[in-house]
Amino acid sequence: MKKFMLSALAALMVALPAAAQYYPDGRPIPPRHRAAYYAAPYNNTYYGFRLGLGVATVNSDSPVLDANKAKTGLNAGFVVGTQLTRQAPLFFETGIYYTEKGGKSNYQGNKFTYGLNYVELPLLLKYKYYADRDFSIEPFAGGYLSCGVGGKIKDFGNRKAYGSFSDDYDENFKRFDGGLKVGCGLGFQMLYLEASYDIGLANVGNDEFDDTHTGCFNLTFGVNF
Repeated sequence: MKKFMLSALAALMVALPAAAQYYPDGRPIPPRHRAAYYAAPYNNTYYGFRLGLGVATVNSDSPVLDANKAKTGLNAGFVVGTQLTRQAPLFFETGIYYTEKGGKSNYQGNKFTYGLNYVELPLLLKYKYYADRDFSIEPFAGGYLSCGVGGKIKDFGNRKAYGSFSDDYDENFKRFDGGLKVGCGLGFQMLYLEASYDIGLANVGNDEFDDTHTGCFNLTFGVNF
């Protein structure tokens, strides 16, 4: 599934520039106006706020940390994007998010939940294809870096809870994470809707012999200025 998503996104981003040969900022420029456009001072930057829902999992070789059920959480943040070239509506977007990840599992008859709360830095390349003056399709791909700032592991069977990133326990999580982010956004004037998937590449478990990775599907709403 992950390979299919990456292949489809790559094909879309290759195909769109060819279809938008004369769309330097995502909209068609009449031939008589192109010379003036390229001679004008260049600044095409946007800012935005984001708020959404994440459906997260933890996949691990460790039976204690492996989450066989998803956990929902909040994501909220601020983004800034800037156009990289006049010749195509290709943007670099970054920002800062607060995002809640984790998972749920049953181990030896006991119910566990893993709360992993991060401050996250996205690093994305985004292509804006304008279907008309007000509506845009915005596929993107890139990566993210995260630092754990909170969350608890809850052992319901033994009625215990402890910090997800605490150094006092072996069966918990490393604080730093990173991986790939792929998705697509839809813009309508100032409004913005986005679906994306985070593919964790870092081993976030403390046991070097058992790989532990995060994953999260995000549905996000926002506004751009």
